[in-house]
Amino acid sequence: MKINIKSNSPFSQTLIRTFMMCTISVALNLLCFFAAQSLGIPLYFNSAGTILASVTGGYVPGILVAFATNMFIGITNKSLVYFTTVNIAIALVTAFLKDRGFFKTPLRSYLSAPALALASGLLGTALAVSIPMLMEYDKSLSIHPYISAFIENRTAVRIVATAVTEFVDKLAVITVYLIVSRIIPQKLTRAFVNGGLWQTPVDTLGVDVIKKRKNRIISLRLKMVIIITVSVMFIATASAAISSTIFRDSTIQTNENIVKGIASLAADRIDGDRIGEFIEYGEDAEGYKEIKDYLYSLRDSYDDVEYIYVYQIMSDGCHVVFDLDSVDTKASMPGDIIPFDPTFYPYFSQLMSGEQIEPIISDDAYGWLMSAYVPIYDSYGVCRAYAAADMKMSKLSTYGYDFLMRLLALLSGFFVLIMTVTIWMIENNVILPLSAISTTATAFTHKTDYQRHEIVELIKKLGIHTGDEIENLYAAFVSTMSETVQYIDDIEAKNEAISKMQSGLITVLADMVESRDQCTGDHIQKTVAYVKAILDQMQRQGMYADEITDEFISDVVNAAPLHDIGKIHISDLILNKPGKLTDEEFEIMKGHTTFGSEIIEKAIEIVPDAGYLETARNVAEYHHEKWNGKGYPHGLSGEDIPLSARVMAVADVFDALVSRRSYKEPFTFEKAISIIKEDAGTHFDPLVAEAFLSIEDEVRKIAQAQSDI
Repeated sequence: MKINIKSNSPFSQTLIRTFMMCTISVALNLLCFFAAQSLGIPLYFNSAGTILASVTGGYVPGILVAFATNMFIGITNKSLVYFTTVNIAIALVTAFLKDRGFFKTPLRSYLSAPALALASGLLGTALAVSIPMLMEYDKSLSIHPYISAFIENRTAVRIVATAVTEFVDKLAVITVYLIVSRIIPQKLTRAFVNGGLWQTPVDTLGVDVIKKRKNRIISLRLKMVIIITVSVMFIATASAAISSTIFRDSTIQTNENIVKGIASLAADRIDGDRIGEFIEYGEDAEGYKEIKDYLYSLRDSYDDVEYIYVYQIMSDGCHVVFDLDSVDTKASMPGDIIPFDPTFYPYFSQLMSGEQIEPIISDDAYGWLMSAYVPIYDSYGVCRAYAAADMKMSKLSTYGYDFLMRLLALLSGFFVLIMTVTIWMIENNVILPLSAISTTATAFTHKTDYQRHEIVELIKKLGIHTGDEIENLYAAFVSTMSETVQYIDDIEAKNEAISKMQSGLITVLADMVESRDQCTGDHIQKTVAYVKAILDQMQRQGMYADEITDEFISDVVNAAPLHDIGKIHISDLILNKPGKLTDEEFEIMKGHTTFGSEIIEKAIEIVPDAGYLETARNVAEYHHEKWNGKGYPHGLSGEDIPLSARVMAVADVFDALVSRRSYKEPFTFEKAISIIKEDAGTHFDPLVAEAFLSIEDEVRKIAQAQSDI
């Protein structure tokens, strides 16, 4: 886990600069709007400040500026308040595009104009169509006469006029934004980004790490979103339910806008250049299934939408491009030809010529439906098919349309503002601080001393200043972590000292035992070196990989000096006898294995946490066992013998072979190696012997080094 902390100016300065940026953005919107009104320019020209706020600050500042702008404009003309959602839509689209690389350069800024024009044009037109009183504020009406000179169809005239007006308007406001953004000091725009934070900002990677943390059931963020959403939806539903009985006669117009919007969404998703491919290959065509799934999700997202389909209108009927299964009707296959419904006969010529038609209401075998057909154009502007949506009229016919739409127009922007700001405040002032504390606390565990100190410093740099219980929790957390690190440092220092003292005492004890045996000399040092070399080679070769870990090697190496600790119970007369031992004496000598195990067992009872003592007990008791079961003291065989003892057996026997004893002369190095090789699989674990023999040069160096000493 890696979280970087950015330097930050004092929070009071940040908040002041944020307020200044919002004020500048709102003032820019108002200045441009009233200038356009005064000069009679047929543009809305009221979103340059919204774009500025959305690009420099993100979603929330953009929405705040958009909302405030329309509230101030509404003072002079209350009807214009209904267009608040249009300006908010511009803020949302701008912030969305900015996150995807737009607005980095002037060229990329201008490339966002079509998307902004589409968003504001669709929403503005929808509002104007839905609320007739807003039609007079449609700026595109002023250029209708000019377009009518070239286009006769009124719908086409309106579409073209709206597109031209919106596109030119967005080019103009983007130009104003580019000019103003270069005048405003960068320290204002930088502060704008972090204006809602009450802690030191973390970088993007850190935020992503925090947000991706999983919770056992549900996150606090989601709980808050659910509460806010449910609350807002409850208010909206209650308002709609109360008002629906008043304006029942406006239902049809409401349906028209909705069904056209759905059909437009479907049309926007389909590439007109691929209509023929979709008809010919159906679900085998690339992307067909994804589009069909999208159409299903689009239909299912609106309870009153009965059918969504895409037809290519030909003289012999409707050629199916996409069709969806419904509860009562099985979907037609791509390429099927559906006969014309009599209801659509009056529009046949328009459909054949690829013109836009207004939604059509029909009442036939399929029910009382409103249908919208939206042309799907190819890259040459030729209509290749129509995306269609059918909406049920039965349920919506009870609603009062006009009042409902006014209410939605007035409250939707307010609801979006409240939800966005609330979620943003919760995210920055509750979720992120708590998650940052939680993430750093989790990262604190299982770390090295250096890493723990780094994390504590990171926690301190978070600088959470929410002024509430979260800040109190943060202060307590910082204090606890600092004290914990100090406590761990003290404990580890003491543990290290105790461990060194313990190891030193055991080594001294082992040396004392060896000093009684006049024959063994430097046996401890050499066997430890052999054991370490064997285990390292086995780990490199992947032998017993599940068992031979770094910790295991450390334990065996620390335990090796204690393998003959039991000799402390053997008489000096037997231990140092110059000749061969009698059978009775040898039986006594063999007892050093169990004596050693008993001694170490008592040490374990005193120091239960010394992990390597468990290994030392095994090494002491079983290092004279043989792979074929003919060893002592228990006659164990194969892998029933602990691995640590099997490794010790090779090291112990080899050192005994090459060392001088009172009862024998030392064997040559080559002879000792050959004996190990011969006894592999009988006396020794064949894998241990194999590892030992594969490092013959290293073994020779160890033997020679100890001999020199």
